[in-house]
Amino acid sequence: MESCNRSPGEFRDFKKGDFEVNWIKLAECTFGQLYQVKLKLWREKCVLKCFDTTLYGTNIYRRIVEAASVISKVKFKYILSMYGLCSEASAVVMEHMSQGSLNNLLSSHTLMWPKKFQMIYETSMGMNFLHTMKPPLLHLNLKTSNILLDDHLHVRISDFGLIHWEEGTSKKTLLEHLTARGNINYIPPELFTQSSDAPGTPLDVYSFAIVMWEILTQQKPYPGCSVTTVILQVSHGKRPSMEMLPDEKPPECGPLIGIMQQCWDQDHRKRPHFAETVMKTEALNEVLKIPGPVHCPKIVDKHLAPDYSLLVPPIHKIVFPQMSSGLSADQTKDNILGLLSRKDFGSFRQSLRKEHVYKEFSGKKRLLHFTVASGDIQSVEHVLSLGADVNCMTARGYTPLIIAVLHRLHDIVSLLMEHGALVTQGDEDEWTPIHFAAQNGDDRTLRLLLDNGAVADAREKSGWTPLHLACQNGHESAVRLLLTRLSQEALGEQEETRGRTALHLASSYGHLNIVKLLLSQGADANVSDHSLCTPLHLSAEEGHFRVVRQLVKSGASTNSADSRGLTALHLSALKSHTGICRQLLSAGSDPESRTLQGWTAMHLAALRGHEGTVAQLEKQGGSVNTAGENGWTPLHLACYQNKPEVVEKLLAARADPNISEESEGWTPLHVACMSVSLPCVLHLITHKADVNAVNLGKATPLHIAARHGCAPIVKALLLNGADKRREDSTGFTALSVAQSCGNWEIVQLLLE
Repeated sequence: MESCNRSPGEFRDFKKGDFEVNWIKLAECTFGQLYQVKLKLWREKCVLKCFDTTLYGTNIYRRIVEAASVISKVKFKYILSMYGLCSEASAVVMEHMSQGSLNNLLSSHTLMWPKKFQMIYETSMGMNFLHTMKPPLLHLNLKTSNILLDDHLHVRISDFGLIHWEEGTSKKTLLEHLTARGNINYIPPELFTQSSDAPGTPLDVYSFAIVMWEILTQQKPYPGCSVTTVILQVSHGKRPSMEMLPDEKPPECGPLIGIMQQCWDQDHRKRPHFAETVMKTEALNEVLKIPGPVHCPKIVDKHLAPDYSLLVPPIHKIVFPQMSSGLSADQTKDNILGLLSRKDFGSFRQSLRKEHVYKEFSGKKRLLHFTVASGDIQSVEHVLSLGADVNCMTARGYTPLIIAVLHRLHDIVSLLMEHGALVTQGDEDEWTPIHFAAQNGDDRTLRLLLDNGAVADAREKSGWTPLHLACQNGHESAVRLLLTRLSQEALGEQEETRGRTALHLASSYGHLNIVKLLLSQGADANVSDHSLCTPLHLSAEEGHFRVVRQLVKSGASTNSADSRGLTALHLSALKSHTGICRQLLSAGSDPESRTLQGWTAMHLAALRGHEGTVAQLEKQGGSVNTAGENGWTPLHLACYQNKPEVVEKLLAARADPNISEESEGWTPLHVACMSVSLPCVLHLITHKADVNAVNLGKATPLHIAARHGCAPIVKALLLNGADKRREDSTGFTALSVAQSCGNWEIVQLLLE
C-alpha cells in the first residue's frame, strides 16, 4: 500500500486496493456516484466521489484533479477534509460525514432554534475561512446539499473550489453550468444580466442567504416555480417568501432575518463580507445556546432518522447517451459517427469500412453501441455483418443488447439475440437486460428475453431481481409475467441483500393491485427484512391506507415490531396518518406498545406536532400520561418542540401539567420556558401548572425564563404567583440569573 507511505502532507493518489472490497453506494450525484469505503491501513471510513468520465469526458475530472491539490490543503473545523484522489476510479477521497447532507436533514427532522442558529453560524465560519484565503477561494456552488453534518450535527462545507471562473468564461456558460447542477434557487440576480463583471465573493454571500432561509423555514424556496419564473422573479428583486417563517420564533430571530436580507440584497456591493456576518451570527448563537442540564430524549437520532422513508435504493440511473445529444464535438467530426447522428443511414452504410467496426471511442464504446442507439435495424445488421462483437461492453459494462432494451427497440433486441447476444451478461452493477426491461415495464422485451434464456430471478449486485424492480415501479403486467416463470419456492426466496421482498416494495410504493397479486400467489404478509420491518410497517409509514387495509385483511400482525421496537402504529403516528392509526387500532394495535426507548405512538405524534393524531389516539385508548425514556411524557415532548396546539389537546385530555421527568426533575412548564414558547406556558398555567415547581437543581420555571430573556413569559409567571425570591441550588435567584446573562429587560421586570 505504497500510497499511504508518503511524506506527511503530500497529496495522495490512492489505489483501489487501498480500500476494503465492500464499497457501499450512498447516492447518485450529477457527475457520478458516492461510495462509502474503508481504508485498510487507517481503518477509517471515507467517501469516494467517483466522476463518470464515460458520460462527461475526462475534462471535468482533470479540473477536479487541479482543484483537489489545492482543496486538500484546506484544513478548518467547518470545512470537509479531502484526503486525496483515486485515479483508478476517477474519484476524490473525502472525509465521511455520518449524518449526510443538511438538505436531507431539513426535510426529515424538526430542528430546534438553537440548532438552526448554530448551523447558520458554523456555515458562515466555514465560508469566511474560504474567503479570507489568499486569494479568496470562491465556492460558487453553496447550497444545503453541499453542507454535510457529522455525528453531532456540526457543519462541514463540501464541494468548494470545483467550479472555476476563468478569464474569457461567459456568464452564460457559468449560469448553464450552475443550472445543470440544480442551483437555480441559489444564483444571484447579477448573473442573469449582461454585465461582464467576474463573479466574486458576493455570489457566495447571496447563496448563503438562501441557505439561511432554508434553515429557518425548513422549506424549499419558490415551490412549483419553473427555472424561467425563478430567474424573472429574482431579477426583479423578489426573494423567498418571508411568510413561510414560523410564527413562533425567539426574539433573536429578528436580527438574523435582517442579516439574511442584507446578504441577498439586489445590489451585490451592499452585501456584507462573511467576516462581518460571522461576528453577528456568533453573538446570536451564544445568546440562544441551551443552558443548564436539559437533555432532550435522543428520539431525533434513533426514531426520526429517515431509514424508512423509501427503504429502497434509487432507481438504477442510465447514463448511456442518446444519439442526438450524446456525441462530443470530436466524435461528431468523425465522418461515420456524424452520419449516424444526422440519421443519414444510407450514406452511413455506404461509407462503412471494417476498420470502423473495431475502433474504440471514449468510454470504450464501439460503433455497434452507437448504431443500436440510432434505432436503424438495417444499419445494425450491416455493422454485425462486418464482424462487430455483439457482446462488446462500454466502460460501464453496457452491451449492445442492454442499449437496445433501454431504448425499447424490440426488433433490434431480436436481431442481436439471433447473432449470439448474451441475455445473461450484466453491466458493472450486474444489471442484466431483463433487469432493465422489468424496471421499464417493457412486457414485450421481457417476454423476448425470457423466451431466449434470460433468468427470471437473476440478481444484480445488491440482490435485486426483476420482480423487485417491476414491483417497485408498479408494472403489474410485468409482475404477472415474471410470476408465471417463478416457482412458489422461488417466490419465497425473492429477497435482496437487506432481506426485502417484492411485497415490501409494492407495499412501500402503494401498488395495491400488485400487493393483492403477490398475496394471492402465497406471499407472506408478515415477512420481515433484516431490520424486522414488515410490509405493513412500510405501507403505514408511507400513508397507503388501502394497502394497509389489504395487508391487515390478509393476516398481517398489527403489533409486530421492527429492530427499533417500532410498530406500524408508531410509524403512522409519526407521519400523522390519522386514518391509518384509526384503522390499526380498530384492528387490534396496542396503543401503549413501546419502542426500545419507551415511546408510545402518543409520544411520537406529540413530538411531531400532530394534534389530530394525538386526539385520535386518545379517543381509541392511548394514554396522555405514559412516561417514556427518562420519564418524559407526551406533554414534555410537545413543550420541548414548541407545539402549543398539541399541548392544548393533551391538557384537554387531562395530561398532568405537573409531572416531573426523571433525569433532571423538569416539569412541562420548565421545558416550555426553556423552549421560549409563550403559548405553551399560557396553556399550562391555565391548567393549573405549578409556577413554583423546582427541578433537581432547585430551579423554578422563572429561573429558566430569566436565563432565556423572554419578557412575556416572565410577566406571565409573575402575574400567576411565581416567587422571584426563590434560590436554586447554587444560591441564584431569577434576578441573579438575568443579571449574569445580561438580560436587562428581565432584570427591570424583576426589580419592579
